[in-house]
Amino acid sequence: MPHLIPEDPLFTTESERVVWSALRETLRPDDTLIANYRLTDEKKDHEADLIVVMPGTGVAVLEVKGSGVGLTDGRWTMQRDGGTVAIDPVAQARDTRYALWSYLSSDLRWTTRSFGRARFLHGVVTPFTKLGPDLSLPDCPRWMIHDKIDLPCLAERLRTVPPGYETHCTPPSEEACDVLIDILTARGTDAAPDVEAASDERQARADRLTQEQGLIIDAIRMLRRVEVRGGAGSGKTALALIKARHLAGGRAGERERVALVCYSIGLASHFRRVVATWHYKDRPAFVGTFEDLANQWGIASGSRDDHAFWEERLPHLMTERAAVLPPKQRFDSFVVDEAQDFADTWWDPLITSLRDEEDGGLFVFSDEGQRLFKRFGRPPVPLVSLVLDHNLRNTRQIAKVFQPLALMRMRLDGGDGPEVSHIQTSPEDAVSVADDMVEALLDEGWHEGHVALLTTGRRHPEQVSRQELQGQKGYWDTFWDEELVFYGHVLGFKGLERRAVVLCVNEDGTGERFKERMYVGLSRATDRLIVVGDLDVIAQAGDDVARALSSAPS
Repeated sequence: MPHLIPEDPLFTTESERVVWSALRETLRPDDTLIANYRLTDEKKDHEADLIVVMPGTGVAVLEVKGSGVGLTDGRWTMQRDGGTVAIDPVAQARDTRYALWSYLSSDLRWTTRSFGRARFLHGVVTPFTKLGPDLSLPDCPRWMIHDKIDLPCLAERLRTVPPGYETHCTPPSEEACDVLIDILTARGTDAAPDVEAASDERQARADRLTQEQGLIIDAIRMLRRVEVRGGAGSGKTALALIKARHLAGGRAGERERVALVCYSIGLASHFRRVVATWHYKDRPAFVGTFEDLANQWGIASGSRDDHAFWEERLPHLMTERAAVLPPKQRFDSFVVDEAQDFADTWWDPLITSLRDEEDGGLFVFSDEGQRLFKRFGRPPVPLVSLVLDHNLRNTRQIAKVFQPLALMRMRLDGGDGPEVSHIQTSPEDAVSVADDMVEALLDEGWHEGHVALLTTGRRHPEQVSRQELQGQKGYWDTFWDEELVFYGHVLGFKGLERRAVVLCVNEDGTGERFKERMYVGLSRATDRLIVVGDLDVIAQAGDDVARALSSAPS
């Protein structure tokens, strides 16, 4: 039996099926029979009922005509819908033949080899009609026409090409036929599903949903003191940016002098990059961390390990400085993201620096489930609370894993994606295994700039190295480098996301706020999440999370 492409074709007419069956039974094993071939070029759409590729002979393009075909005075006709219509099966086969050769000869897989011009021929087959042995047409001699009587020996007739036909063409070898078939059937050009393309589509959908959710900002434009609470992936950070832009650009009324503030250096870096893309009239007067605001007011930073400085002396110094700020340096509104990380004392300098302490704007975005520090603080002024209960940014597969750790039940609108994977390993080996999983993500097709490795315990050696060599600013610049995998810690990654994340649980789970660190870490991937760690350790954050991961593929 010859090679069949496809192996079991569907035919629109019985005549095509009969001819295909006859050739299937009589062609040689090294021949190839292609059915229902379609080719489009710049001129038209071409169709070939059957193509026969025969090593040592050539390529035959066959047009099949069923019952009702006739030939009168050299003109072909066909019975159709109770009438007789003119047809030209010879021209159909001939046009497709030349289109096939043109397509073949334009492909480098053919032209870069010394195959020469392959012999092509065309013909007409009438499996239910007798045309007689003496039939001859100027554009189609009898050996190109195969009627009902010829059908049993059709394969042999195709191989019996007159010696003088197409002498400038070469009967293709087996190798040439293999290349020819690869080109005509697009073999070897298969494209694997692109994980990034699926991620792009989900990203576009999440962006649209976030923009639609932005209507909330319009709804609260008359309110001056608001807290927006929502779980991971609910779009809080995007709404904080929208609110800051509306206030600074005057969309909420008069243009205001706005400060967009957060705790995390990484999130502040993200804010600055986004704001830099806005029209200058829409940009807040200040964008950065609470520490950056102190530095702008001329107050130096202290030691990272001196908690008394950050929670007592620094905010006291800032409040004193805020009280004497000239009017031009004061703010009309503050927009604070990840506000759950602000200590009680941090709110005093913000409110003191408002131009109107009674009616100045305070727009707070928070998720108590992501409170990663012992300190607990809330603004000392009443706020109108709004709740975001839809997860827009994470796939359902990822959101279902961290949902048990959230403080509120959320509707999962992030769409479907790959299953979450779990790799069982000890805390001591977690970093090494996590490195292997980064390589696995790259092998899956994720781009380096879309991958992050986050630890819950000690920092990854690569993070330590980048911070020591490049400083904090240089280190966070690597977050935006599209050619680099990002290495970070969950403490510094709040408010940020990556499409693909390896979460490395490199601790024993007994430390304070382990549950909150797991919640943050599990929710940082939008599309693909691999968790590396010991299930017994993970269970200390939540049995439901451990159960979900225990059934995850490894």
